Amino acid sequence: MDLQELLFMFFGGLGIFLFGIKYLGDGLQKVAGDGLRDLLDRFTTNPIMGVFAGIFVTILLQTSTGTTVLTIGLVNAGFMTLKQAIGVIIGANIGTTATAFIIGIKISAYALPIIAVGTFLIFFFKNHKVNNYGQVLFGFGALFLGLNLMGDGMKPVRDLQTFADLTVSMSDNPLLGVAIGTIFTVIIQSSSAAIGLLQTLFAQGALSLDAALPVLFGDNIGTTITAVLAAIGASVAAKRAALTHVIFNVIGTILVLILLVPFTRVVEYFQNSLNLNPEMTIAFAHGIFNVSNTLIQLPFIGVLAWIVVKLIPGQDSAIAYKAVHLEERFIRQSPSIALGQGKKEVLRMAELSEKGIEEVGQYFKTQGKKHRELIPQYEDAINNLDKKITDYLIQVSSHSLTDEDSKTHSTLMNTIRDLERIGDHMENIMELVEYQITNKVKFSDSAVADLDEMFDLTLSTLRQAVKALETDDIEEAKSVLLKEEQIDKMERDLRKKHIIRLNENRCTGAAGVIYVDMVSNLERVGDHAVNIAEVVIEAE
Repeated sequence: MDLQELLFMFFGGLGIFLFGIKYLGDGLQKVAGDGLRDLLDRFTTNPIMGVFAGIFVTILLQTSTGTTVLTIGLVNAGFMTLKQAIGVIIGANIGTTATAFIIGIKISAYALPIIAVGTFLIFFFKNHKVNNYGQVLFGFGALFLGLNLMGDGMKPVRDLQTFADLTVSMSDNPLLGVAIGTIFTVIIQSSSAAIGLLQTLFAQGALSLDAALPVLFGDNIGTTITAVLAAIGASVAAKRAALTHVIFNVIGTILVLILLVPFTRVVEYFQNSLNLNPEMTIAFAHGIFNVSNTLIQLPFIGVLAWIVVKLIPGQDSAIAYKAVHLEERFIRQSPSIALGQGKKEVLRMAELSEKGIEEVGQYFKTQGKKHRELIPQYEDAINNLDKKITDYLIQVSSHSLTDEDSKTHSTLMNTIRDLERIGDHMENIMELVEYQITNKVKFSDSAVADLDEMFDLTLSTLRQAVKALETDDIEEAKSVLLKEEQIDKMERDLRKKHIIRLNENRCTGAAGVIYVDMVSNLERVGDHAVNIAEVVIEAE
């Protein structure tokens, strides 16, 4: 086999393997339903539950990196504390061993028939559930097909003297094996692919167990790099979660290297007593490493959290998604107090809406990436509070309320709806700015100045409406109605100016469409601010 054919088979096989893993994970996600984030949010009340949640989600995603990145996103959003995240990340390390065990079953000879069945289910059925199962099977088959091609591409390598010398070096110097495993996994960004290749080389006799195990440990360190990259630019808590993943795997590797001889004997014992094939032997080694590492370090999660807080100091600036004031015991004890708590949470939701509009205004002005990343987080937080507060107020309404409380209840329900709509308009404007950036659409200086002015007026109107709601101040609420007249007049004026610019060829058609849509969205935000103010006036 010449070098070109070897490289084509190896890299082609690697590509098919990575595609198979991704396609399999996506299919499993669809079969399981879109609730992985909710599952992580709900079942991570303590680190032990977090471990089990991490295992389950990683088996569905077929990638520990995916789970870790998802967890970092939740920490960044304020859905999860650092200690909860550590539990999930530890669980992800165990869950990722599932791929190695699947490979160890050694059904690679049936890769093509499995792909054929998957393809049949995808293309010859209109039922989405059947299509999803077809995707799972197709990804499953592609995983084995890619592994076969990688193995065939690597077969001639084992006969090279250089490779034989390297294997001996790795057996004599385990740190070299760890370094090779880490570097290779960092390059291909998939520990599953790296371990799959390791299983194939071990099965071909290209590597001894003494040489293969350090590489396996290095693969576990290499898989943390993607999480580190995902945490760049994220909140302090997200950076700490990523660093925890690195520290956890590095500590585990150090411990197992110290105990490498007894660890190797344990693996050999399982290999001989259970008559394991070479692929399954590596899978067992991977499983034993991650499970024992978890059992050793789980009691020290608090210490791990303390270490990363010291290493990455600073205040956590994550957006708090979760409701803060809604306690069900108040509903039973006093519906009136519960409504007061509900109002506090609605005001928090309103504050998030204000900040979101402010961020989208800054994104329009500066086109900064930091503002772009915060806007969807505010939108998610608003949507989450919308559901939580609505559910809470519905429970309150099932109890007998005074006339005054009924008015307050109605005010809050109406306000929630308007705040949620403001979040939608905020996202609409963000998408318009994104379109403007992507398509390199330029606004004239006068158009930019006019939009800046409308952003400022809309934001001040919203803030005044929220203040009126907070203080039950009718005069503030009436001022909002006057400002809304200004917004409406400004919208009409900006549309006229836009037509003049078009006629004078100072503005393109594409810029005009984006401009008018932005103005319309801001005017609707003003409408919702007026709705909030009117509810205050009616309640009084």
